[in-house]
Amino acid sequence: MTAQVLLADDDAELGAMLKEYLERDGFGVTLVHDGEAAARLALAGKFQIAVLDVMMPRMDGMEALRRIRQASRIPVIMLTARGDDIDRILGLELGADDYVPKPCTPRELSARLRAILRRVHPPPEAAGPITVSGLTLWPEKRRVEWRGEPLELTSMQFNVLEVLMRNAGRVVSKKELSEQALGRPLARFDRSLDVHLSSIRQKLGEGAGLIRTVRGTGYHLVKD
Repeated sequence: MTAQVLLADDDAELGAMLKEYLERDGFGVTLVHDGEAAARLALAGKFQIAVLDVMMPRMDGMEALRRIRQASRIPVIMLTARGDDIDRILGLELGADDYVPKPCTPRELSARLRAILRRVHPPPEAAGPITVSGLTLWPEKRRVEWRGEPLELTSMQFNVLEVLMRNAGRVVSKKELSEQALGRPLARFDRSLDVHLSSIRQKLGEGAGLIRTVRGTGYHLVKD
């Protein structure tokens, strides 16, 4: 089945180039040029993943992401200006799954799309449930509960928590976590993991202490 991608970028030339490449690479692509249209279409439920540029007319990418996250868990990749850490961190805090710095190559974007989609739709053998310290996670259903209550996570937050739960009781290095959960090598000064983990802790509330930072090494999920 062809994965349907919603691509939103006000740069018509770049958008057309990315659309053409992604379609040749096996994706179905719908291209729009403003955030308002992107939010409306993303919430229509016809796409498996969305790519939003930060700077767009009528509604910027951040506001479009905010609206999408009010009602949908569709994976979202943000296109950010290279070196703009503030946009990257804000996007992740608002619920983006990942970001790609611009200018980006179509090949890089395609690889990032495939990495996220592979994790959103895991193979059957990854089925759970996995139960650790009051957390129960169903890999195939992409569902998590904390003490019997649903935990609403983005796709990347889910991946991070799944890796930690599968390795409960031992320290998982940042390098290992980035490769297994985010689908890419750990880059210098990349704070994506820190932001995703901060969001997971916030959603866990009083259970935030289950995930411990091991300074200079990685993270550790406490095992009862």
